[in-house]
Amino acid sequence: MTGQALGSITKANFGKLADGTPVHVFTLKNAKGAEARITDYGGIVVSLKVPDRKGDLADVVLGYDTLDAYVAKNPYFGCLVGRYGNRIAKGRFKLGDTLCSLATNNGPNHLHGGIKGFDKVVWQAAAVNSEAAPTLVLTHVSPDGDEGYPGSLSVKALYSLTEDNALKIEFVATTDKPTVCNLTHHSYFNLAGSGDILKHSVMIAADQFLPVDATLIPTGELRPVKGTPFDFTKPTAIGARINDKDEQLAFGNGYDHNWILRKKQGELCLAARVIDHATGRVMDVFTTDPGLQFYTGNFLDGSNVGKGGVPCKFRTGFCMEPQHYPDSPNKPAFPSTTLLPGQTYRHTVIYKFSVRK
Repeated sequence: MTGQALGSITKANFGKLADGTPVHVFTLKNAKGAEARITDYGGIVVSLKVPDRKGDLADVVLGYDTLDAYVAKNPYFGCLVGRYGNRIAKGRFKLGDTLCSLATNNGPNHLHGGIKGFDKVVWQAAAVNSEAAPTLVLTHVSPDGDEGYPGSLSVKALYSLTEDNALKIEFVATTDKPTVCNLTHHSYFNLAGSGDILKHSVMIAADQFLPVDATLIPTGELRPVKGTPFDFTKPTAIGARINDKDEQLAFGNGYDHNWILRKKQGELCLAARVIDHATGRVMDVFTTDPGLQFYTGNFLDGSNVGKGGVPCKFRTGFCMEPQHYPDSPNKPAFPSTTLLPGQTYRHTVIYKFSVRK
């Protein structure tokens, strides 16, 4: 390697699981001072510090101070989600002639990989301090039948903190049997660093969204956002319409829906932009996947006591989860999430931070 790496990556202990398995936290820093702390338990981004318009750093993700808190009660703060991000109706789907049965861990449905999804396993970790960016490489092999999913799935997740203040996550997976795969990232963001997120301005590059039933499973309809509270084609405050009388908002207790991105499959494009006008922080979200789940922390109720002893209250964080559409294995008209032997699953997610003066 020639030259000198611009950033750094260091490793420290983060505790042990009940069975004695050690867990570590890796701190990625760039030359500008931005910092991401990520654990090998669930690939959790436990903190992400980026500057405001004055240059002051603040942690813009919700989370906990300790491993024990993440293990005890984690509403998916900051984690890597798999094998299947989001919901699969009734925990069942057919793959060819095979009926696959999964845990129903979200009412009648399967959510985020099941009882012990990828967010609850300790990944093999390697720190790479390249010239391009400090990178954490996490690998995991999910065995055939894990949580009911067919096939042994080999997964790699690469987290990089770039010099332009972007957290880049690259997912790669292969299988030895036909299976489904839909990996995403689940940080709860708050660009102000505290308080609610209702004044954050959001733009989503989508002209349609997926209506859901009362259990938050897509009905199969692709509904235009125009004339609805789901129209974020122009920057709009999260709180502007979140309490409107609308059946879809009632089902999710706010926004918890998938938007159909205005892009080609596999193309890396801007999916969303979020601005906190008070601090000037801007977050641009890029993805190669066709959908974006936008969730506004509607199920946070203060019972999760976060970093510094501060309760994570109602709508104090939002999620931007690039992914394939929920329940795709049961919706043949949706872009396929089937992964076959010999194929390679790839998904790139970028959260890029900047400031407005």
